[in-house]
Amino acid sequence: MQVLQAGNQRYLLLELETELVERIATQSGFACKIEDYPRSIVAELSMEDRKAPLLLFDAADPGNLGWFSRCQFYVDGQTGAVLQTPISLANLKDRGGRSVPNSVRLQIAKELPESFRLPGKQPVTEQVVYSVLASLLQALLESGVGVCGGTVVRPLAGRTEAIGPRS
Repeated sequence: MQVLQAGNQRYLLLELETELVERIATQSGFACKIEDYPRSIVAELSMEDRKAPLLLFDAADPGNLGWFSRCQFYVDGQTGAVLQTPISLANLKDRGGRSVPNSVRLQIAKELPESFRLPGKQPVTEQVVYSVLASLLQALLESGVGVCGGTVVRPLAGRTEAIGPRS
């Protein structure tokens, strides 16, 4: 990890290894395609053999209350940011524009403000980011990840259709 001074701003530059990100994803059971950029790592993750969708659900739907009470991670539905982490999540789409139920795209930021803290005011290091990534992937498979508001990130599990008449 390095610290970059830009005027009066200081940033943490994480030295994340794509091989480790790929290993964490494959150990969790995902097939992955990784691209390394100067400011982020982007990973397209899929579980081809999984019959059920990944556990990404609408946190506002009362029918998903059981999932909401168990989940450890929440995604801002407007931006895709996994709250209190340096990770963003997006749906992967098929040719028809529908979300693929067993696939997601993750972006892990390598450049963060020096003041960025994880839950519990834990400072950010590469090892902590790897641990958070592994926990997030397990949550997508076992305990669930809640989508809060917005229409950019679409839920994959639980009640996913809007209530009311169709247009």
